[in-house]
Amino acid sequence: MPEDSNLTTNRRIAASDDLEVSAYLEIAQELSGQRLDQSEPIEAHQETLLVLDFGSQYSRLIARRIREAHVYCEIIPHDAPWETVADLNPKGIILSGGPASVYEDDAPLAPAWVFESGLPVLGICYGMQAMVHQLGGKVNAGAKREFGHAVIHQNATDFPLFDGLPASMPVWMSHGDQVTELPPGFSALAFSDNSPMAVLGDDNKRIGIQFHPEVVHTPEGKAIIQNFLYGICGCHQLWTPGNFVAEAIESIRAQVGDGKVICALSGGVDSAVAATLVHRAVGDQLTCIFVDNGLMRREEPERVRATFERYLKVNLAYVDAAEHFLGALKGVVDPERKRKIIGEEFIRVFEEEAARLGQVDFLTQGTLYPDVIESKTSESKVSAKIKTHHNVGGLPEHMRLSLVEPLRYLFKDEVREVGLELGLPEEMVFRQPFPGPGLAIRVMGDVTIEKLETLRAADWVVMDEVKANDLYRELWQSFAVLTESRTVGVSGDYRTYDHVVAIRAVTSDDAMTADWARLPYDVLARISNRIANEVPNVNRVVYDITSKPPGTIEWE
Repeated sequence: MPEDSNLTTNRRIAASDDLEVSAYLEIAQELSGQRLDQSEPIEAHQETLLVLDFGSQYSRLIARRIREAHVYCEIIPHDAPWETVADLNPKGIILSGGPASVYEDDAPLAPAWVFESGLPVLGICYGMQAMVHQLGGKVNAGAKREFGHAVIHQNATDFPLFDGLPASMPVWMSHGDQVTELPPGFSALAFSDNSPMAVLGDDNKRIGIQFHPEVVHTPEGKAIIQNFLYGICGCHQLWTPGNFVAEAIESIRAQVGDGKVICALSGGVDSAVAATLVHRAVGDQLTCIFVDNGLMRREEPERVRATFERYLKVNLAYVDAAEHFLGALKGVVDPERKRKIIGEEFIRVFEEEAARLGQVDFLTQGTLYPDVIESKTSESKVSAKIKTHHNVGGLPEHMRLSLVEPLRYLFKDEVREVGLELGLPEEMVFRQPFPGPGLAIRVMGDVTIEKLETLRAADWVVMDEVKANDLYRELWQSFAVLTESRTVGVSGDYRTYDHVVAIRAVTSDDAMTADWARLPYDVLARISNRIANEVPNVNRVVYDITSKPPGTIEWE
């Protein structure tokens, strides 16, 4: 599936792409301590690459590069037993990098089956060092560290990993340890100024590379990974949107049978694609529920409802719960408390609506693969927990619904490709992420109708100018924030003391990090001028130039 710049988002509940039941599962788990039955993964593959995660910040990027080559892969813990992966029909194994040193007492190592399976193995950075260490070679601290750009030179020109590539090429290094002695049967295949054994391998298709081919700083990295997948592992390009759709529909039918399914919709791509897949599979057994919580953008409830009724043609229940949510939020200023209140209220409203439908057996949820990765990471001994994600929690026990998660093993860009394959409109497929708690976390302080209307008007201007200047698809997110600050200004001949609106626009590949967008000055000038003139009670506009980290995408 071709690469897309939009991937799954950022922090806890505040960064959910979809305002749906899945956006509040974390809160429900906190309240109940219960979990739903997890659905089995969609087996939209006939061959798999396994990525053993040693705690690298790049493990997810390795997986994305493999998927972009149309080969299915899964990230698994470095110590996963063979029994848990045997049925995935693995064709090869990649050992990720990691922060440890293999000579430390508690250094993570690969299980024995990795080297006994006979499968091709590619060790990257720490993965290479772990392989060397476990197969009888030696790794020691280097006299000089090697971080950043380097050039490797091949010792052998017929090595299949470098098929079609130049004898010397730039790469990206990030290591302090070095291989000082090769394991039996291995030979050095390339070197750099600081790494005499920058690439090594044996006749059993076990290969180690000291550099990172998955990052953009290694220009030939994509070709190197593809050479491993196609030329060494013998993989075929089977991972396509069409194949996924066909097998996902078959799997959903097998799971659901004659059962009844509900799905919460928001207008976001995750819930839209998940709902479309389930509807293709079981038709009128699916009922979608759209809850208007009063915290959406201008005209958004109407647009969402019209879009789904036009394109999905599913059973759709519309619930206007704005008064309930705004009443529950009255006087609340703490952002975490806002999230909890919104989550609690959402689940209550959703349960009431679901009860009206009678017997319901399944809940469709837009869980994505990064959610699953981060859930597994939180249990790993070698990776720091990034976040607890809303999509891998649970609902109150008395609901007793099983999850249907057709997107559970897709990245965000793959979800978008599947959406296009299903014929969904581009305005739905490429919608920018919108936080689960909605505008409540873009209104600083207490949430009132007056503040929401001010923010909606300002946000409308931002989006209007972004789209008018063909910037929408270039940005990960773009929006307005109503701050708690007030400043002195002048309107006509009169002094004003009104709100400050902040504009936030960011670019990102994965939303784990983000950079502030360098919007053209003339666009910023028009946004500022229009907000100051068109939005009541605002007399100053500022632009947020904070990247993530140290900031987050959302302000609350």
